[in-house]
Amino acid sequence: MPSAARRLGAIFIPDLPPERLRSSVQAAEAAGVDELWLWEDCFREAAFSSAGAALAWTERLRIGIGIAPMPLRNVALTAMEIATVERMFPGRLLPGVGHGVLSWMGQVGARVASPLTLMREYVPALRGLLAGEKVSARGRYVRLDEVALDWPPASPPTIYAAGEGPKTLRLTGEVADGTVLTGGTSADQVASARDLIAAGRDEAGRPGHHAIAVYVAVAFGDGSGARATAQLERWNLADQPERILSGDAGRVARRVEEYYDAGAHAVILQPLPDETELDGFLRGVADVASRI
Repeated sequence: MPSAARRLGAIFIPDLPPERLRSSVQAAEAAGVDELWLWEDCFREAAFSSAGAALAWTERLRIGIGIAPMPLRNVALTAMEIATVERMFPGRLLPGVGHGVLSWMGQVGARVASPLTLMREYVPALRGLLAGEKVSARGRYVRLDEVALDWPPASPPTIYAAGEGPKTLRLTGEVADGTVLTGGTSADQVASARDLIAAGRDEAGRPGHHAIAVYVAVAFGDGSGARATAQLERWNLADQPERILSGDAGRVARRVEEYYDAGAHAVILQPLPDETELDGFLRGVADVASRI
């Protein structure tokens, strides 16, 4: 599993077509970025095929999946996908699961009545399968009859679960190894999430490290302040300028430190939707990392 040390990464947003992935992951590795995260947004790139390709095209880059929607995937299949990739590229996959966007889940007939119940059943089963256990479950959504992986990973990876509301954040602390916080989260919100996650872990009697990864929107360089302001208006967050970091690498690095101080272990920098120079953005991320 990745260490508890401060980590910095970037996101390949699925607004870009799959054929852009190879050049982007190679640019990230060349720039010195440590990890690149992928999203499995409907109906765009699939998570595990993209992650496998990205890992094959690079030598040291870690690839995060933040997140694969649980309602779309049987938990045994998700465990098979993670185990296969982890065995081929040990220690370089950072898999995450979450509720998924409910309207998208509804479009494909996968929306569940209780996303919290699904997470409570799904994540422990996933962790058990990846630990090489034989798992049986008779839950509302997860049903397994003595299922065990033939090829479990030698060392189970950290399993992240995405959370936003208080109930889900407490639950991620209860059942997962780490939590992914959505883009636009402020440092103060990270601190609040940290406390909720810790409460969930305490209630579940789960001591030890719990990794918190947060997506932070960033605009670098000339005109970045104006771009950030325009994006905040599109998000209806014009009165909360702290939700997007902007400026040169030094200024962004100082703001990123606030997220670490609030309890984040991994800060994953997210380009704005209007970003046209992804290679330049990745160089900016590497520059920020060198200053932390």
